[in-house]
Amino acid sequence: MTRINPYTREEKPLLVVISGPSGVGKDMALVRMQELGYPFYFVVTATTRPQRPGEEDGVDYFFVSKAQFAEMIEHDDLLEYAIVYGDYKGIPKAQVRKALTSGKDVIMRIDVQGAETIRRLVPEAVLIYLSAESEEALVRRLSQRKTEPEDQLKLRIATARQEQKRLELFDYIVINEEDKLDDTCHKIASIITAERCRVHQREINL
Repeated sequence: MTRINPYTREEKPLLVVISGPSGVGKDMALVRMQELGYPFYFVVTATTRPQRPGEEDGVDYFFVSKAQFAEMIEHDDLLEYAIVYGDYKGIPKAQVRKALTSGKDVIMRIDVQGAETIRRLVPEAVLIYLSAESEEALVRRLSQRKTEPEDQLKLRIATARQEQKRLELFDYIVINEEDKLDDTCHKIASIITAERCRVHQREINL
């Protein structure tokens, strides 16, 4: 067994997945972490869904056509992808590799289906499940967004109930309480700090 020297130990970058049900606040948490100045690389997801008011292409998402997304699949440019509520979402592979090479910890937000794919492809990734404090709170947040018609809202709620059953996939769970977004961000950062301090580090291979 190789001995570990604490004086020469080199920290390796982490691949961190933030996942959880629609409406739980994944996007808001990552935006706030950037505002707070955390030194992580935040992956931008590619999606075919329409751009919402206030969203910026290349910052919130890469908004692409279905034809462009099909080309990305054909050229094996995506680390993972899935159909989410009728639209495609995927993680550009080159973006993640470049970020890991830089030595920065890489954070990406994906749905639970995508997190399951990452767990299979990259077993050493750190998976964090973001949850509301209750199902009632999640339903309230989804309703307040007013971004989906009633049938889509019901579908998202039903999907969230099923996603809760996949918690065993994850390493950590963080409750994103209403009006306590900074606390959520600090908890996520604390998990990453703890993982950085492990004697036996995770090694990410893509």
